[in-house]
Amino acid sequence: MILYLDASALVKRYVNEAGSTEVNQIILRAQAVGTVAISQAEVSAALSKAVRMKVLTKQDALTSLQLFRNDWSDLARIQVTEEVVNKADALAWTHNLRGYDAVHLAAALVWQKSLGLNVTLAAFDRQLWTSAKQAGLLTYPTDLTAMLADWKRQTATNSLNSAKRK
Repeated sequence: MILYLDASALVKRYVNEAGSTEVNQIILRAQAVGTVAISQAEVSAALSKAVRMKVLTKQDALTSLQLFRNDWSDLARIQVTEEVVNKADALAWTHNLRGYDAVHLAAALVWQKSLGLNVTLAAFDRQLWTSAKQAGLLTYPTDLTAMLADWKRQTATNSLNSAKRK
C-alpha cells in the first residue's frame, strides 16, 4: 500500500490521541508513506496550538516536534508545484474544500498519477476524506464516520466515568 498522510493523520503519529494507534499500524503496513511539503508547517502549527489550548505541555509538544522533524526525511514529500496548485484550485471549488485540504488532495492525486499505483489517503477531516473517495483515491479509515462516532462515544463514556469517580 502507498499511503498519503494529510496533516490530521500525520499529527496522530506524534501525539497520543484517538486514532494514533490505528495510524501507526497502517504506517507499518505501508510500502511507502508520503505527504505534501506544507505538512511540515501544518504539523508544527498543530503542536503549537495544542500547547496554547493546554492539550499538551510545551515539553511534550517539543518532544513530538523533534520526533516529527527526525522522521521528516523518511517521508516521500510531494512538492507544491504549479500542477498541484492548479489541481488544488479546481478541487477546492468542486469539493468545497479549505485551501490546504485541497492542496493535500491534489498532492495525493498527482502522486498517484506519477506512480501509476493506487494511493490511499489517510485523513480525519470528513470533508477531505469524502472528497478523496469521490476523486478516486482509496481512503483510510475505511469508515471515517463510524470511527468518529465511536471516538465520540468513548469520550462521553470516559467523561461520565470520570465524573462518577469524583
